[in-house]
Amino acid sequence: MIHTNKLTKHFKNKKETVEAVKGVDIDISPGELVAFLGPNGAGKSTTLRMLTTLLSPTSGSARVAGVDVVADPAGVRSRIGYIGQGNGGGHSYRVMDELVMQGRFYGMNGAEAHDRARELLITMDLQELEKRTVVKLSGGQRRRMDVALGLMHSPQLLFLDEPSTGMDPQNRANLWDHIMRMRVEHGTTIVMTTHYLDEADSMSERVIVIDHGEIIADDTAARLKSNLAGDLLAVEVPLDSAQAARAVLGRAAADGDLDESMQNGTARFRVRLPDGARLAPGLLKALDAAGAPVTSLELNPPTLDDVFLELTGRSLREGVDV
Repeated sequence: MIHTNKLTKHFKNKKETVEAVKGVDIDISPGELVAFLGPNGAGKSTTLRMLTTLLSPTSGSARVAGVDVVADPAGVRSRIGYIGQGNGGGHSYRVMDELVMQGRFYGMNGAEAHDRARELLITMDLQELEKRTVVKLSGGQRRRMDVALGLMHSPQLLFLDEPSTGMDPQNRANLWDHIMRMRVEHGTTIVMTTHYLDEADSMSERVIVIDHGEIIADDTAARLKSNLAGDLLAVEVPLDSAQAARAVLGRAAADGDLDESMQNGTARFRVRLPDGARLAPGLLKALDAAGAPVTSLELNPPTLDDVFLELTGRSLREGVDV
């Protein structure tokens, strides 16, 4: 559904050339749901703009939905849906009119556009709002209408740019329920960006991480977390047994990653483990045998932010594209 070869974008800034995207290779198969992550300035938005024909590449090539983005940008646009961060509907227009108009833009006749709009109103739980003007919709209702607009022409590929930004948890959950149901029913390929890492973790089948214009990771969220971050084990032992605990945990720590702090007669250690659930019981026994009995324990699975911290030395949340 998406294939790029050394896709590159440079910008001229006075006498300086800024390499925003440095020859990325991307392959996304039909039906996949892929999360595209990267901090501010990483090249994520520039890459997506090239894939959606909003920017022309400096070099390299890209085929989207089987069409070359440079040779036939109109052909690409006819095959994709794009839901940006801003609202797509005109404020003074009614919901049904906006959907029908969108269908007509894509070549549907009046009857086809009305039938498709009616179908999407039901699917996106907007059927009671068809005569309401866009400006009177709530934030969650507007986002659902944006998704309906993007789906009017039944695109093979849907780009979702921060689809749930600014929504409360209930509306976020409702929106994703609608999107996932549409995906199951129509087999739509979805490429999304988000700064809600729980969305990328739970919804996507693959995560692509870009930084400094280059793809630095491309795998399932589960494998990225397991291979790059590991579980975080935090234990507390009596202060007088800190030296013994340090020796045991230091041998187990991945890459020597062991943090410690002392307070109120207790030594607290934090260590990354490649397979915490499996290794933790043995570590507890080893600590006890070394004279460092554990008085408190926490085991937390890794997050995608931990993955990005491991890859780049900074948190994904330090700067997010908007």
